[in-house]
Amino acid sequence: MNYTTNQSIFIQIADQICERTLSGIYLPEGRIPSVRELAVEMEVNPNTVMRSFERLQNHGILYNKRGIGYFISPDAKEKIREMRHHVFISEVLPLVFKEMKLLDISVHDLAKVYEDYLTTHPY
Repeated sequence: MNYTTNQSIFIQIADQICERTLSGIYLPEGRIPSVRELAVEMEVNPNTVMRSFERLQNHGILYNKRGIGYFISPDAKEKIREMRHHVFISEVLPLVFKEMKLLDISVHDLAKVYEDYLTTHPY
């Protein structure tokens, strides 16, 4: 995995787990790879993965069955979407709007690009 320097690695790993959950790779009530397995896959220290798991547990996205492993919560997708929605609205959009203003890009221009994107990237 390629990590960026502007965010902690454990947060990037947590985000990757969320991506896999939203995309259906990890299913609700499904077991995910162990701390050690993910540490090997992501080429990080197991403690870093454990911090990611703790973060996701605190947000109700993962739960632990002692001695068995970590599992995706039944409502994880909804919780992830709520968290990401909040971040998008409060952090990402203000930066986009600032750049739009600086570059004199209208909402109409943005809507056109978005429509084109939806046409070429059906979800």
